[in-house]
Amino acid sequence: MRRKIPSLQALACFDAAARHESYTRASQELALTQSAVSRQITALEEFLGVALFRRTRHGVTLSERGAEYAAQVAARLQALEQDTLDVMSTQGRGGSIHLAAVPTFATRWLLPRLPELAALQPEITVHIETRTRPFLFADTPFDAALYAGSADQMVNWAGTRAIRLLAEDMVPVCKPALLGSHTTLPAQALAAFPLLQQSTRPTAWRQWFEALGVAAPLALSGPRYELFSMTAAAAVHGLGLALVPRLLIEAELQRGELVVACQQVAPSNRAYYLVLPERADERPVMKTFLAWLQHSATETA
Repeated sequence: MRRKIPSLQALACFDAAARHESYTRASQELALTQSAVSRQITALEEFLGVALFRRTRHGVTLSERGAEYAAQVAARLQALEQDTLDVMSTQGRGGSIHLAAVPTFATRWLLPRLPELAALQPEITVHIETRTRPFLFADTPFDAALYAGSADQMVNWAGTRAIRLLAEDMVPVCKPALLGSHTTLPAQALAAFPLLQQSTRPTAWRQWFEALGVAAPLALSGPRYELFSMTAAAAVHGLGLALVPRLLIEAELQRGELVVACQQVAPSNRAYYLVLPERADERPVMKTFLAWLQHSATETA
């Protein structure tokens, strides 16, 4: 049965015109004449039986239905482009994985290990984009996600299953000079230091002090940074104490740029997980990637 789908060129013209709300700018982007863009969109409107644009003295604006359709078309064109790039990047031999990942874990832990995967499985291509919060897999091109959270958060991520990889061992670190003549300090002493805050973990310091039974009135005070990499960099430059997962700052610890400021250990219920769509068929490439990922996590632990 023939599918009721408009021509790809008409959709491309509509997508460009919708983004710019201008036939002229759409024609420039697509290297077409303005009249050609106009004809394609008129044909699309006739095909749909819906007015996608309102014509005004100053040009065009999207209609309400046009705006809704534009969002849907943009997502599908992007997915089609990504599928095409996947085939081109692997030359049809291997497989590709679209991975969402929390940023610093991706740059500090995953990326340095990917050359090992490339040596073992050169036909596998891993695409990575950053995400810091749960999302619906059905609305994205992702095959899996590397995510940090508690077991409860994993259970509450609807439509997914989570595979635990690594525990998140949070440690307070700082520039060595910040400790003066001390090697480490008790947790109570840290409460008086400038505390660098993680905007995605706004209560991390308070929870750490509470777990050790320490009163810290200023636990929520201090400059905030979006990424652990930024918080660690701020600590390296002596701006205060950072509370970060040890596995993300191994390089700074080895180089002596950061030191663990307190040897007291606070329990944590957080870990790093590989999250997969619950009903997804596990492709061979994903099985291979998961096996390698679990092996790498075991070596890290």
